[in-house]
Amino acid sequence: MRWFIKGKPHKNDKLPTMKTISLEEENNHVFSTDMDHNEKLIQEAFQDCSDVVYRKIEVKQETQWLIVYIDNLIDTNMLEEQVIKPMLTSITRDEVPSESGNLKDELVSIGTTTSSTKVADVIQNVLEGHAAILKIGASNVMTVAMLGTSKRSIDEASSEPVIRGPRDGFIEQISTNISLIRSRLKTPKLKVAYITLGEHTQTKIAITYLKGVALDSLVEEVKARLEPIKLDGVLESAYIEECIEDQPFSPFPQVHNTERPDVVAAELLEGKVAILVDTSPFVLVVPMTFWTGLQASEDYYIRWPAATFFRWIRLLFIHLAIFAPPLYVAITTFHQEMIPTSLVLSIAASREAVPFPAMIEALIMEIIFEALREAGIRLPKQIGPTISIVGGLVIGQSAVQAGLISAPVVIIVSITGIAAFTIPRYSFANGIRLLRFPMLFLAGSLGLYGIVLGFLGIMLHVTSLRSFGVLYFSPIAPFKLAAWRDVLIRIPIWAKRSWGNK
Repeated sequence: MRWFIKGKPHKNDKLPTMKTISLEEENNHVFSTDMDHNEKLIQEAFQDCSDVVYRKIEVKQETQWLIVYIDNLIDTNMLEEQVIKPMLTSITRDEVPSESGNLKDELVSIGTTTSSTKVADVIQNVLEGHAAILKIGASNVMTVAMLGTSKRSIDEASSEPVIRGPRDGFIEQISTNISLIRSRLKTPKLKVAYITLGEHTQTKIAITYLKGVALDSLVEEVKARLEPIKLDGVLESAYIEECIEDQPFSPFPQVHNTERPDVVAAELLEGKVAILVDTSPFVLVVPMTFWTGLQASEDYYIRWPAATFFRWIRLLFIHLAIFAPPLYVAITTFHQEMIPTSLVLSIAASREAVPFPAMIEALIMEIIFEALREAGIRLPKQIGPTISIVGGLVIGQSAVQAGLISAPVVIIVSITGIAAFTIPRYSFANGIRLLRFPMLFLAGSLGLYGIVLGFLGIMLHVTSLRSFGVLYFSPIAPFKLAAWRDVLIRIPIWAKRSWGNK
């Protein structure tokens, strides 16, 4: 559905012949002093577009101005008050400007205006919510920005809730998102560079960074990866994310995405680069490390001892999320001697009527849990959490009573699910959940030796992974003691500067 593929008609298909204009020819078209010719050029570009409005302002039964805009894409009230009303007033006072250059100075009181003789530039501005104003006898066409599309109000980021911290989140309008960042970083060093991606969507992309804080090489690398992207459409920042990451086959995300302006501002202060995509509330931040996935924005809004404790809790539970079911499978299948006698008798009694081996049990429960979690996300908010929680309890209890699943497996899988939910970054948690399944197969086939091999494979992959030239496991590997102040511990904010100077 979302793959944009240019299809070719079959040689036997009978299609009507149409005059096609190449992109180069279209870009070379320019307006002339003949208004009728200019209007025809615009009509050809917007052929079969019923939502394009052509409004003529006449003086003595002769068209003096032609206003072209897309209905419901601009603020018509602003158009009436700021453009059309001054034109009509000038007609009654017989003060019509004789030159196109005077139109902006004498009639239009809106500050955001541009003027161009190229047809492609004017067409693009109209598609972005501008009104094009053509004047008789003038080859320059002025476009006036008056966006009127409805936008979502600024609400709390639903994917990153906090108890203490700012409550505003990004929305789908890129200009609003940039203003949310600028409201936190009131400095001229905050730079914004625009590019456009998507042949048909013409999506505006903003590259944001702090000059003098972010490395010039990083900024150039971001631009070098974005500019060659050739897509028919960019509908969300995820389209960009998949095109710029270093290793697309890795389960770990190498680009951080967030809905919170305070997180982006903090990342920019650390020398990172933010990528904003129009029509998307998720902002991309690069580079990303392994430890970014374990840090929550609330860590910096609560006292440092509690923040450090919670980070260690997350680090513990991320290991449980990966290794808890595989360890249970490996020990109960191959290494029963490691279990105390009373416990092994209890596990054996609970598995007495179960017809499946431990690995199949764990695999079935993991798949059911992931299905319930996915169903809870897709269902309406009013019933989604209820279905996922109640469904898990009912299915688990029923499976135990029916003798299909043992009670210890239900407990292990429940703990694993809770452990995955402690990870604050959604995309990072997805990668962690995926690792459980290959680890289950290794544990079920090789026991603890398989778990050790899987752990070594994960460590080798993580330590060799890079995000925009930065090692994914830094500052642990390579080891940098000064950077530990914001990894395994969160030292007090007042001590950061003194720590960093050592």
